[in-house]
Amino acid sequence: MSSMLQDNQLADEETVVWLESTENLDYVRQALDKSSRRRGKPRYERDGRMIGYVNLLPGADKDPDSGLFERRTFFLLPHDRPNTPTGPYEVGAPGEAVDPRTIEPGRVGLKTPRSQRGLTAGAVAS
Repeated sequence: MSSMLQDNQLADEETVVWLESTENLDYVRQALDKSSRRRGKPRYERDGRMIGYVNLLPGADKDPDSGLFERRTFFLLPHDRPNTPTGPYEVGAPGEAVDPRTIEPGRVGLKTPRSQRGLTAGAVAS
């Protein structure tokens, strides 16, 4: 798993699938996880909940070292701002947090004032 991603790691992405609405989420965490499949909901083995994932192109190659596909997942942990508004991320965000409005296939999500400070800090309006 990696939290600081580069666009070149995401070249085989085809679509982003959201499992729930991101309209009211300031941020989601993004990570590159190993999966035995190119498409469909991957296994989720973290605390918290998966918010979305990417499907890969039909010709996507497996990682030569692991023999698995590398797919991006989007998730929130129990102590993240959307779950605990007055918790540790009331202001600020974890390193892998990005604004879900900036996520698209093949492009790393971006940090924005909204994702980094949150609406409660008076960052930006949607």
